Amino acid sequence: MKAYKNCQSCGMPLVRDEKGGGTERDGQKSVMYCSHCYENGAFVLPDLTVGEMKKRVEDKMVEFRFPRFLARLFTRNIHKLERWRNV
Repeated sequence: MKAYKNCQSCGMPLVRDEKGGGTERDGQKSVMYCSHCYENGAFVLPDLTVGEMKKRVEDKMVEFRFPRFLARLFTRNIHKLERWRNV
């Protein structure tokens, strides 16, 4: 299985995840998703839409003092991540 540099749900760099990534059902670390998006083999917010994810990530980046225009720039391709490709 391919190892990803960024979470395939929110786009966060996986090296920035304080828990080292999400977890699969068997307890192993996920190679695709961060701990904010994925736990125990399931999405934390399974009914979230791609638009809602973009808004959540943008707001979180602004909370961390990124200018909003940069936050929008960084979130513009979330719809291309694996979680959202077939939605």
